[in-house]
Parts: sequence; structure tokens; C-alpha cells
Amino acid sequence: MNPPAGTSATGQGGLPANGSGGATTGTPRRPAWRAELVPHREIARAWEQFHQDGAASAVIRPAVMASWQRSRLHLIAADRAAAPVVSEAELFRRRHQNNRLVTAARLAMEEARHLLSDAHSMLILSDPDGTILEAEGDARALDTGQEVKLQQGGLWCEAEIGTNAIGTALACGRPVQIHAAEHFCAPVQRWTCAAAPVRHPFDREIIGAVDISGSTDTFNPQNLAHAVALAHQIEAVLGRRMEMEHEQVLRHFLSKRSLWLTEEILAFGRSGALIYSTDRALKEAARRSDRLIADGRLTALKDVTPDAWAARIAQLLPGASVEIVREDGEEIGGVVVLHAARRPKPSPRDPQRELEPLSFDAIIGESAIIEEVKAKARRMAESGLPILLEGETGVGKEVFARAIHGVRAPVGPFVPLNCGGLPRDLIASELFGYEKGAFTGADAAGKQGKVEAADGGLLCLDEIGEMPLELQSYLLRVLEDGVVYRVGGHTGRRVDLRLVSMTNRDLTGEVAAGRFRKDLFYRIAALRLRIPPLRERGDDVLLLLDHIGRSAAARAGLPAPRFTDAARAALAAYAWPGNVRELRNVVEMLIAMGSADTPIDVADLPPEIATAAAAAPPATDLRTVEEAAIRAAVDACGGNLTRAARRLGIARSTLYMRLAALERDA
Repeated sequence: MNPPAGTSATGQGGLPANGSGGATTGTPRRPAWRAELVPHREIARAWEQFHQDGAASAVIRPAVMASWQRSRLHLIAADRAAAPVVSEAELFRRRHQNNRLVTAARLAMEEARHLLSDAHSMLILSDPDGTILEAEGDARALDTGQEVKLQQGGLWCEAEIGTNAIGTALACGRPVQIHAAEHFCAPVQRWTCAAAPVRHPFDREIIGAVDISGSTDTFNPQNLAHAVALAHQIEAVLGRRMEMEHEQVLRHFLSKRSLWLTEEILAFGRSGALIYSTDRALKEAARRSDRLIADGRLTALKDVTPDAWAARIAQLLPGASVEIVREDGEEIGGVVVLHAARRPKPSPRDPQRELEPLSFDAIIGESAIIEEVKAKARRMAESGLPILLEGETGVGKEVFARAIHGVRAPVGPFVPLNCGGLPRDLIASELFGYEKGAFTGADAAGKQGKVEAADGGLLCLDEIGEMPLELQSYLLRVLEDGVVYRVGGHTGRRVDLRLVSMTNRDLTGEVAAGRFRKDLFYRIAALRLRIPPLRERGDDVLLLLDHIGRSAAARAGLPAPRFTDAARAALAAYAWPGNVRELRNVVEMLIAMGSADTPIDVADLPPEIATAAAAAPPATDLRTVEEAAIRAAVDACGGNLTRAARRLGIARSTLYMRLAALERDA
């Protein structure tokens, strides 16, 4: 048997074939996952001998030899031409199942598209079974990879295609580089690959792998280090996301804590990870089942989809109550109260009621800029044209969308969809719906999509800039024709809806970069409205502070919070990078952690707000500056208080109160 194509007497990557890897006395020992520099010809001879009689060779690294032996047990043929490929429906299911992994890897994959565009290499993301979920990089490498099915849907576990970087890294649980003849199957030996497993940031279970693959002449020992770094990057993204979700669950727990007259409470996140538990709850859970909690999680929820959490807990813990916590419509965790009978029932929350239309008068704010934006939005809503709401994260774009929804009668349903919180394939089924049998796991009766659900009402597409380019043409056709086709279906359904899209991106820049279709942009942005950030809204911060405080306290059954003047000044002066959403989170945290008997002071505020307050000028200086600004504005406007208020960016009523206060102080 001849040596595989691409092999030579030189070392890997064209390095000298000394067979020693350049190791000398005193050289630091390499990590076990680093490939030693062994001549291709020796590896090829050892590969040929192994396939003839199963003989092991000392020139083959132990990890590779162990993989060859596993491959032989799997009955993999040496001339197997390509990996198998799952069906399109099965790929859809697996991508949906690994949505969080795909989302966490999105930045790395986007960077690979540019960094590897001329490197004859590609970056691959696989699930824990070796199914390729994503592949980005050099177009030539992507095309060549299809010859051996190194593509989306390809199955690259050892049991299907023998020794390869993806499958071997998953099998042995550590990074590995497989170069040329080290691959078990001859047709794959034109490739060099470096892969590292991606692990769950908390329990360290393998949840996938990242791989850098290219032709044998692209071999670079640093590719393995790069793959390891990318795996760590994805794990870090997942870890930060999970920490944020855990904080959100804990915040929900704290806001409701006073309503539960029991200490037998558990708070959990995804996969049943325990976020909070009392000793009494742990003892009660152990009494009911010694296997209910293990390794810091509710074990019964480890492999359960979020929509089945409540049912599974009800089955295991009869009589317990469960509150599922959602963020942007997605289940992120929950709170279990083991003895629900002790808990007084709060006012029921009807999800549909939360989506009822608002009036523009319900939008809190009296600043000149927000009054102007509300007036523009009202005129836009009356036109019925598609509207694009632009603004930073957390400014309240959906509140404006709901107010726009409520302007025209009859209002019809308000149907929101976050385009950035779903994998590419799931967006299609959520937006357009699907027919029965469209893919594995599909509802037997099919499912109506958001477009159909919004018929006669308003479709609100959040993070529209995140919509995959390949789906944008379908959305454009639906908007232009008023007809939607479900995934897997051939029958059109006519729809009549209004559209409000929302984004925190510069869509004109996305269009220029080729990431957003120009024709779709003009279709959804017939009218454009910028929602101002909280830092531009002046005293609206204090109005929102009082409103959010009263609402949050009422939900918790507590009196409205009281703030010292210094705390109010600090909250008003803070820049609020997270806008209204950040303000709401801060207020809810202060209520949950504070005491009803003591007003909230600067020391109680989050460190970033208290630090900013400490750096601000003394209050006396602020009053002097404020008085000078007000009097200058009134003088400049010839005593016209309406114009002066507009010039200062505050409401006229606020200006009246400030002038009255200045007169009293005088």
C-alpha cells in the first residue's frame, strides 16, 4: 500500500524529518496533546502495517494508536470514502438541541469567516456526538471538505469515520491534532485537523468540539493551541450567559421571597443546576428521594426540555409549586416551593394581558425629547406603514411597539419574536410555522408560525439585524405578497398584518457590509424612529425610579421604597448604560435586599453607581449650576417657560417646580 497523498520524507508542515520532534535535554516537556514531529513516511508505513496485521508501532503517538484500535473495533474500513451525513430534518433537530452552543460560538465562527478566508482552512463546530453544526472559513476548503462530508450534518465520531481530530478529541476528552496519515481512513488523509472539546462551564461535561481543518500543506502546530483557545472562549461565553441567567432567577426569587411563608425553597437554572436552596429544602428533598439532588443539581431536570420542567417537578414533588422564570420569552430557570399550601396566592399573571396594547400616555417620561418621540411614534402608528425602532439595548423599544399596536382599532394580536435568541433553523419554523412531519420531533399536527399568529394584528420582530441572510429573502416575499408558506408545506396562507421591527444595530452599516438585504431594509424601514437612551432623558430617571419602585414593591406586597436625596441624586446622575432595563433591575434588587423601615441611601446602591456619585461635585455646587442654567434658559427665551423647558430638556411642569423651589430657597 502506497503512502497517502501529501506525505513526504520531510517532517510535518515541511519541518526536517528528524523523527525526534526536536526534543533535547533541558527542553520543557510538551503537553500530552501536542503532536510530535514524526516523518510522514514512517507514519504511513506504520498505518499500512496496522491495517495489514493490527501491529502497533512505537512511532505512532499513544493517543493515535488507541484511536486506531477503537476504529478497528468499530469495523471502519480503511478505504471508507466519506463520513455519513444526517438528514436535513435531523440536522435541524440537533442544531435546535444545541442552540446555546451554536449561539455561544457565533462570534468565533464569524471571525473565522474572515480570518481563514485565504488560509485554505476552516473552523468547525460539532455537537458531543460529532455532528458538524457549523463550518466557516476559506471557500475552497469548504468546497473540498464536501468530498469527504466535512460539512454541516457530517458525522465525524470515531464510530463512523475512524480516527479524526473531532471524533478522537470527543472520545478521549482532550485536545488532539490528527495529521495526514494519522487519520484511519485513507481518503481523509489529505487533511490536517486540530480539535479541542468544549465543556459545560459548570459541570465540565463535554458538550461539543471545535476543530480547525485544512489540507495537509496547511499544517501548523499552533492550530491546536488556537482550537483550545477557541474552546475556552466558547466556554467563557456560555459561563457568562449562565451567570447572567442565574442572577435573573435569583432576582426573581428575591422579589417574591416575602410572599412565601416557608423556608423549603429551591431556585434552579438550566439542566436543574441549583442556584439557591435552604437547609430545610435540601432535607425535605432528601427525605422524598435520596437521588433527587446530586452534584449540585436537580438530577431529574438534567436532560429535560424547559417546557417539561414544571410537569417533571410536579411528578417528583407532589404538592410543590413551581414558578418558571423567563427572559425574552425563553425559560431560564425556576423556583420550587416544596409546601405550596403555606404560600398565599399572589395576583395571577396572565401572559396575554401583559401583551395587551398600551397607550402612549402610559409611557413614563416628561422630558422634551421623550415627548417629541412619543408624538412622532403616534403619527407613524396612524400611517400603518412598517416602522423600524432603533435604539440601544434596554431603552424600551418593545413598550413603544405595544403603544404603536394600540393606536389603530381593532388592534388584533400583538405577536413578538426575538430573531437574535434563536438558531437559524428555528427562526424559520418559529416565524413561518411548519407542517406535520417537517422534521424529527415536529408536532404531529404541525404548528402555526408567528406570521400567521399576527394576522389582523401587529408582528414585532426584535433584533431584526440578527436574522440570517438566507431567511431574509423569505421574509421579504411574505411582506410583499402577504402569503406565508409553512416549513415543509406547499399551501400558501394569506395574512394581513402590520410590522414593527426593532434593532440596536446600525442596519445601514449592515446593508453596506452585505449582512442585511437592502431591499428588505427599505421594506421594513418605511418609517424610522430612534428611541433615546435614558442618559438623554433628564429627570425621567426619577419619574421611572418612582414608578418602577411602586410597581415592584406592590408585586412583592411591600410599601413603596424611600430614597434619600443623596441616593436620588446619584441615581439621576448615573449614565445608565443598560438604560431602563438596568434601572428596573437595580430597583428590584434594592427592594428585595432593603428594609421597609430604612430609606435607601448611596451606600445601598450598586458599586458602579455609588462610585460615580462619589466622583460628582458636591450637592451645593450642583444646585448652583442648576439655578444658573434655569435662569439663563428663561432669560434666553424671554420668559417663555414652554420654550425654556424645551431648551433645558425637561417637562414644563418640572420647570415650574424647580422655579418654585428656587424662589423658596431665596
